[in-house]
Amino acid sequence: MRSLNSRIKSDMLQIQIEDITVDVVKKNIKNVHLKVCLSTGSVRISAPSRMDLDAIRNFAISKLGWIKKQQAKLKEQGAESPREYSNKESHYFNGKCYQLKVVEREAAPKVLLKHTTIELHVRPGTSRDKRRSILYDWYRQQLKEMLPELIHKWEQKMGVQVKECRIKKMKTRWGTCNIQAKRIWLNLELAKKPVECLEFIVVHEMVHLFERKHNARFVAYMDEFMPRWRFNKEVLNRAQVCQEQLSY
Repeated sequence: MRSLNSRIKSDMLQIQIEDITVDVVKKNIKNVHLKVCLSTGSVRISAPSRMDLDAIRNFAISKLGWIKKQQAKLKEQGAESPREYSNKESHYFNGKCYQLKVVEREAAPKVLLKHTTIELHVRPGTSRDKRRSILYDWYRQQLKEMLPELIHKWEQKMGVQVKECRIKKMKTRWGTCNIQAKRIWLNLELAKKPVECLEFIVVHEMVHLFERKHNARFVAYMDEFMPRWRFNKEVLNRAQVCQEQLSY
């Protein structure tokens, strides 16, 4: 085994285990969290601020077999190819895989959901980025139509009120909650996931209105309101289109 080195890079520590570089971030948390990025195979450890580097290094070594196993799985599956937003590509909506059909016509762009296809109507010569933008605008609109009823349902069950719900692209989280403003943000990528996964994130963020931290009290609320939340979380993190194992 190669020697283990560490170095400071901005606010990020890195440790080297054999040929694997592990990013280390210290936070005000109680437990150590190890993640392998689903798109790149990169490894990241979030550790309590009080935990010294030797202890973090030993933890990483103890998980080396698991890390290699996850990276091997990713190589077998192959990384998702870059999206071209062209005919016959596979795209997801509500957890179901559809084949993209690009229809070029001199008319306003639109997206139509069919039985097995997503029809993307664009003007001739529309660029890939513009096609992507049109499709994601459609995803956003679908979420906007789904969320009011979903949030109202859980407001009634939980006895809490969400004053505002917004949607945006997020790289490292499925959702966030501004407790003071009673505002929740949801990742636009959730439009691609099964509805029960979207519902899980909605409930998760709403529970933060009762409890800010991810502690035993938070888990107790999740167990009370959504007993199957762990299953939904696992489904969400296993999804092929998920770019990263996200934080909760």
